[in-house]
This record gives sequence, C-alpha cells and structure tokens, in this order.
Amino acid sequence: MTAQLEAARTYVAALLSHDGDSVPYAPTAVRYEMGIKTGRSGNHLRRSLSRGPQFRVIRAIRDENYRVEGDEVVADYLIDAGLFGRTLVTAHVHETFLIPAADPRIHRIDAKIRLVGR
Repeated sequence: MTAQLEAARTYVAALLSHDGDSVPYAPTAVRYEMGIKTGRSGNHLRRSLSRGPQFRVIRAIRDENYRVEGDEVVADYLIDAGLFGRTLVTAHVHETFLIPAADPRIHRIDAKIRLVGR
C-alpha cells in the first residue's frame, strides 16, 4: 500500500472512529463538499473529525474502493447514518484527495455525496 493510499484510508476510517489526530493533513489542507468549503486548515479538519456532530451520526462505512491516479487518490464508499441505533439513510461518497507522492499528507479533499435508495 502506498503512503498516499494509506493517508486517504486513514481519513475514511477517522470518519467512524472520530480520531482526527490520526489523519495526516498538510497544515494548509482544505476540504470542499459539493463545491462548498467545509474545511479551512489541517487543524480545522482534525478538530471537525474529532468533535464534529455531523460525524457522530455515521454508523458504518462499507464498500470502500480506492485508486491512485498520480498525486490524487479517488475514494468511493457508502456511509450508513442514523440515530439511536437505527440506520436512517445511506449515502454514496465520492472523494478526490490531493496527496502528492512527494508529500503524502492530505492537501485537499473534494467530496460529492448523494443519497442512495434503501
């Protein structure tokens, strides 16, 4: 497994574990979700993963697929989200990570999320 792939996989795992400190972010890392900036620095992204209520509803991550394309890692996976022990919705997540081979930290994340039928 490449360091680039490991960085992306660590991020996805942290969505469920809420261990933002485990994710290798570059200090100037940014995240965009559906074109809207949702992360403004590595430290901001780390805090959001660790304490953000938007991640507390994630119950499972499954069907993960990754591929490395130069300095990018493309990830596709499903998230099951819900409350009180019940899954209420499943979403397909498509994320493109900018993770240069020469500096295998996450520099940028572009996420697209769509609900899927259950």
